[in-house]
Amino acid sequence: MNVKRVFVIVLDSYGIGHAPDAADFGDEGANTLGTIRKSEKYHTPNMERLGLFCIDGVEPIENQPEVIGSYGRLQEASRGKDTTIGHWEIAGVISEKPLPTYPNGFPQDVLDKLEEATGRGILCNRPCSGTQVIADYGEEHMKTGRLIVYTSADSVLQIAAHEDVVPLETLYEYCHKAREIMMGEHSVGRVIARPFVGTPGNFTRTPHRHDYSLLPPAPTMMDAIVANGMDTLGVGKIFDIFAGKNIQKTVSISGNVDGMEKTLEFQKEDFNGLCFVNLVDFDMLYGHRNDIDGYANAATVFDGQLKTFMENMREEDVLFITADHGCDPGYPGTDHSRECIPVMIYGEPVKENVNLGTGKTYANIGATVLDMLGVKGDIKGESFWQEIKK
Repeated sequence: MNVKRVFVIVLDSYGIGHAPDAADFGDEGANTLGTIRKSEKYHTPNMERLGLFCIDGVEPIENQPEVIGSYGRLQEASRGKDTTIGHWEIAGVISEKPLPTYPNGFPQDVLDKLEEATGRGILCNRPCSGTQVIADYGEEHMKTGRLIVYTSADSVLQIAAHEDVVPLETLYEYCHKAREIMMGEHSVGRVIARPFVGTPGNFTRTPHRHDYSLLPPAPTMMDAIVANGMDTLGVGKIFDIFAGKNIQKTVSISGNVDGMEKTLEFQKEDFNGLCFVNLVDFDMLYGHRNDIDGYANAATVFDGQLKTFMENMREEDVLFITADHGCDPGYPGTDHSRECIPVMIYGEPVKENVNLGTGKTYANIGATVLDMLGVKGDIKGESFWQEIKK
């Protein structure tokens, strides 16, 4: 049976247990799924039917329902554990070196270049949460006009500014200049504009965030799909993660629920190719904030929307559900965790209850997507399509 449309939904940070090399990253024992499944808020019957708890290394559940999809786990081959590198690897790019991070803030030479490029001073220069940083520095920023420059556990440089102090277009121009500065040894995955509004004690971030990403350093599955005259659709951060390269149609989202609603809208469209989806709330709102019940509840809500998606699938559709790294909300600290990821594949063309075991790279997803669509591409990974094809 031919495959016409492939949907790849990435549950951002939904790891299923520490990777074999987790100790190298300080993450031995991390297990995002293992943590959230213990919460009373966790209930994912549809992912159970897709084989989530039959994957190697995942503790089985009692009364496992009949499995209607194929499933497995994948190790990360890239030297990193962030969103950008994880998604790049899913799409067929293995990164031999991690993107740079700045746990102690950016070096002085970077700050000097930013000040020269923008004509403004710098505040903060350390890892910080986006809401806390404007609470701590927003008032001083408004008084002085200095930019709030900060980072996180990810490979990012973020610039926060009040929209009344630095107009949006000016902030975007500053971030574009920062992107040019942050190249070479300082090639962070993303430079992010973080505008906010309000008054001291009542600052709030606005929806006018804009990301300036690195281009993937090698061909991706999207490049091959577009080169073969097929369609590529992105939902959520996908466009930003790949710097827009060969994402032909994109839609921004306001959270997981909205992301699935937008995906359900794309599901109604006639296209031939790939719909690539990122649901970031798991990571951003719950993993990094050590909110176990929040993460578990988000999984439950997603599972309900997944049921609707599965019911609406067409005969020539295939669905992948996967992740890009871990972020165990019960593990010490708030950083991402080096974990294996699940891959669950479902659709009329896919065999039921095939255990794919453990793959050596996330890139096996990209290779399989191209194989399903009958497309050849110069990407990493090995296709498992023949193992699960009816």
